[in-house]
Amino acid sequence: MRLFAGTQWDQPPRCERCERLESECKCPPLPPPPPQRVAPAKQTARLAIEHRKAGRSVTVVRGLPPGDNDLPALLTRLKAACGAGGTIKDETIEIQGQHLDRVRSSLAELGYKTKG
Repeated sequence: MRLFAGTQWDQPPRCERCERLESECKCPPLPPPPPQRVAPAKQTARLAIEHRKAGRSVTVVRGLPPGDNDLPALLTRLKAACGAGGTIKDETIEIQGQHLDRVRSSLAELGYKTKG
């Protein structure tokens, strides 16, 4: 008689979804869980207008950590609201031009608090 005969350790491991042996299982891997996000109402975005070379202005949004927000989706929404280009640099959203009021109102619609 074996040491673990008849116990859970004697049996070969089985898939939890299809109950087949793990070596025979053809279930696709589970997708990763969605990332936990902080609610927009608990975050404050800091807005500013910066002047760059050749007299160009940029509206800058700081203070929104990328782990708690979907910055690419937020950038797309702000660019559409302002009708301007933009980018994400060093955890900062930059929108081309002076669009402080439009950015502020767009962020307020999403529930973010703003300063600046």
